[in-house]
Amino acid sequence: MDKERILITVKTYSTLSRKYGETVCTAGVREDGSWVRIYPVPFRRLDEKEQYSKFHWLDCRLVRNATDPHPETFRPVDEHELHPVEHIDTSDNWRERRRILLKTARVYDRLDDLIAGAKANQVSLAVFKPTRILEFVWEAEERQWNPDKVREMREATKLYDLFADKTWRETFKEIDKLPYSFSYKFEDAAGRQSELQVLDREAGALYWNCLRSADGDEPRALAKVRQKYFGEFLPKDLHFFLGTTQQFHFVAPNPWVIIAMFPMPHEKQLEDRSG
Repeated sequence: MDKERILITVKTYSTLSRKYGETVCTAGVREDGSWVRIYPVPFRRLDEKEQYSKFHWLDCRLVRNATDPHPETFRPVDEHELHPVEHIDTSDNWRERRRILLKTARVYDRLDDLIAGAKANQVSLAVFKPTRILEFVWEAEERQWNPDKVREMREATKLYDLFADKTWRETFKEIDKLPYSFSYKFEDAAGRQSELQVLDREAGALYWNCLRSADGDEPRALAKVRQKYFGEFLPKDLHFFLGTTQQFHFVAPNPWVIIAMFPMPHEKQLEDRSG
């Protein structure tokens, strides 16, 4: 089995899985612009020095994940292959990132096309260009993980052999649950107004960092998150990386969520800056 080269563009906030433990959804595009979801990825790997980040290329062997009906979902043959081999930077006006993600990969601008594609099980990952951002909002959530789910996870650590190296299960630790969910309200090219939840890992990390710098003042922390995602991103050439969750892929009226941001400077902005 040959290795595939995947450009990582998505790392969602960590979730608790009864079967797989603490995991993240990692996704990216091949060199031909087609999407790949790599799941599961052990949460433990995020703490390793050789961890990969967004816009790293990975060379790894992948096989279809039969437990997930998404057409793009694969699992790693060997988790130790999930390490970075090259990074794409923002040099030359973000030339390589633009080429792969905005010219080679398909960019959608109408949400109805994506909803229809998900219902037909043809697509569950995509680049999306909103026409107009209306607002960035949040909503209070439960502050603790469901204790039954946590208990089931701990009991399951000896039952599954998905990864040959099971030390990540032996070092299980409960991750912090975000007390708020974040969403964008926006309009697409057809004039449709929608609200999609943001599951980007960086949004969760930003909230915790802002909370620490605000000495635990949640309203101040939330205001800082909004400043980043609305005030700072709005003037940019903002694209969303969208995905559908396995639970709602076939059944929800709109199964899509925002799994990562692509807040790229407009080319005119870069030209003005260099001039």
